[in-house]
Amino acid sequence: MQLVFRANNILEAHIVAGLLKSHEIECHVGGHFLQGAVGDLPATDFAHVFVEQDNIEAAQAIIDGYENNLL
Repeated sequence: MQLVFRANNILEAHIVAGLLKSHEIECHVGGHFLQGAVGDLPATDFAHVFVEQDNIEAAQAIIDGYENNLL
């Protein structure tokens, strides 16, 4: 699987994953357990969305729409 999206938090990662799944693109959200380990440190760069190599282009088009408020 390849990284296609770095979310601001685990909730945003699941929103993007749900959007991809609604377009029939299987994906995986990583970083669930890292959120609790952060403590007093700023919680950044731990929530990621991954897709299979064959779906990268389609996923990126959907993510671009999400980031540009087109969806």
